Amino acid sequence: MLEGLGLYLLLLAAGIAALFIGAELLVKGAGRLALGLGLRSATVGVTVVAFATTSPELFVAILGALDVSADVGLGTIVGSNIANIGLVLGVAAVIHPLTISERVMRRHVPFMVLAAVLLPLVALDGVIGRLEGAFLLVVLAGFTGYILYYVNADPATLETNVETPGGLEWRDAGLVIGGLIALVIGSRWLVSGGSSLLLAFDVPEFVVGLTVLAIGTSLPELAASAVGAARGETGFVIGNVIGSNIYNILAVLGLLALVVPISVSPAVLRFELPLVVGFTVLLVGMMGYGRRLSRLDGAILLVAYGVFMWLLFT
Repeated sequence: MLEGLGLYLLLLAAGIAALFIGAELLVKGAGRLALGLGLRSATVGVTVVAFATTSPELFVAILGALDVSADVGLGTIVGSNIANIGLVLGVAAVIHPLTISERVMRRHVPFMVLAAVLLPLVALDGVIGRLEGAFLLVVLAGFTGYILYYVNADPATLETNVETPGGLEWRDAGLVIGGLIALVIGSRWLVSGGSSLLLAFDVPEFVVGLTVLAIGTSLPELAASAVGAARGETGFVIGNVIGSNIYNILAVLGLLALVVPISVSPAVLRFELPLVVGFTVLLVGMMGYGRRLSRLDGAILLVAYGVFMWLLFT
């Protein structure tokens, strides 16, 4: 029988695999169900599918906060946003330079910056409580309404890879249910294996969420973005990361704060939270210069992420 570190590693690997499967099933099933209900393809792409791809972070953050501590949940959100920029976009840009559209810069990037700035602001008093969580969800509702307005005003400019079904099908409902079950199971395995592994080496709970859980929940975005970059689908790659970072803060952190108030230490306020803003500003500066992320930009993002990880453990 596996014991100790071997069992933790097995749970970690199984959790990551289950999150992959769950996110894929949920995205496919939810998208097809929404289309079957008559929603426009573009509307599904920027709402249902975008939120579904953030579901691993949501499940891991909330289950981690309930099973271990709120530090794990906050660390997962913060670490995932930094990993999305430094690791996911870094790898994708190295594989293939990423072109940034004017629409993305004008409509989506400002909300990503707003979400990043709101993160340290709502934590200034050392606690992200239910009031702050409700505020983040209100901002999320405003963002969703803003996106839906432009999608409906200009539906032909956005596309989704979800195929349009002829109507509602039980198979699609089954995909959604199966995806949710896989996400719950995978989240529990990932939280249990990852946290137990690092806590066995006396790693702080916040750092557990910031590293192994954050990277684990970002692996679906990493895999999808790497494949998208290799195929030259640069718009998908950029939209995937921008949407994920917005939903991580506004939706996941907002819901997490409603479930359990989060204490934020002065050290986190001084280092990790400003780094989320710093990585975001660095990304926006790169995107604004020439409307593309070059391979050099990707290498810089990867080095910055490597330095961040090195600082965590020194």
